Amino acid sequence: MRKLLETGRINTRVLAPVPWFPLKSELFGNYRHYAGIPVHEQRHGIEVFHPRYPMIPKIGMSLTPLLMATFTRSIARTMYQNKQFQLLDAHYFYPDGVAATLLGKWLNLPVVISARGTDINLLPDYRLPRQMIIWAAQQAAAIITVCQSLKDRLIKLGISDQKITVLANGVDSQLFKPGNRQELRKHHRLTRPTLLFVGNLISLKGVDIILQALAKLPEYECIIIGEGPEKTTLEKLAHALGVAERTRFIKTLSQTELVDYYTIADILLLPSSREGCANVLLEALSCGTPVIATAVGGSADIIANSDAGLLMGQRDHDSLVATIRKLFSNLPETNMVREYSQRFSWPPIINQQMDIYQSVLNNQYLQSGSV
Repeated sequence: MRKLLETGRINTRVLAPVPWFPLKSELFGNYRHYAGIPVHEQRHGIEVFHPRYPMIPKIGMSLTPLLMATFTRSIARTMYQNKQFQLLDAHYFYPDGVAATLLGKWLNLPVVISARGTDINLLPDYRLPRQMIIWAAQQAAAIITVCQSLKDRLIKLGISDQKITVLANGVDSQLFKPGNRQELRKHHRLTRPTLLFVGNLISLKGVDIILQALAKLPEYECIIIGEGPEKTTLEKLAHALGVAERTRFIKTLSQTELVDYYTIADILLLPSSREGCANVLLEALSCGTPVIATAVGGSADIIANSDAGLLMGQRDHDSLVATIRKLFSNLPETNMVREYSQRFSWPPIINQQMDIYQSVLNNQYLQSGSV
């Protein structure tokens, strides 16, 4: 959204409804965080509003889209009457996309929905969400998917391919760019070939596969950046496999801090079982670092030739070991990787997104006969 605003061609308001919860006590776990979210805030100069909606345990998954839309309707109507927006742009199909589609029906406004990953890869496996996702997709004026596999999945759900545009995530090539690799490696005391993982420490990311592969690659070391419920288990696994001395676990870092780690790594690894369009792949490539990933979601779209890296043949540690050795035997030069990454820089992606918005609005005006 910030990149869209930088064009000067668009204005925006963000409606980000959150569940209503009144108590901040730590006794209530993650729910307590909802109580601390302001009703209105500014982020990077963008106005963000957080209307509250009731969250009903157990049956909430099915009712959430309707509740989100119902309790966002008043502020959305007021904004529309004050001519603050002309279309609704929803990211993530469920519940957000369904809620936005309901608002679009009530306000007679076009809706654009972006599919980002789990919302299409996993949630349609549940009967009621699947029905609502299909309904929202049929009603949407346009659909964006961050990779071809998500478009294919929507088509299998019966959605016309004519309204679906594949538009990958963008990467800030001005922030993510190669640094002084030798100096940074010296500063971080790295002497071996270095593997890198960046992401949430959850089972679907396959960090355990990386550690198992590292046990068969004694000449390598590995940096793992991120937090998550699997962290303690993974640290214990590193000790059990005898690779703890060659493994560094680092907390979640800011984007600016990550640039140095992308620069010092020889290869970024992402052996996920499921992905949409993984930003970490784009960021590493923009820093001139090749990548290895499983052929899932948008990863296959991103790693389209050897200048970017390689895809694993199978999702297991033996395949990862073989792929690392193959890539390391013929690493692409930093400038080649960086040049390849420019196809994912923001300007062409933003232009395509603006074209979609303009096409939707032009069609809406033609149908309504008004401007």
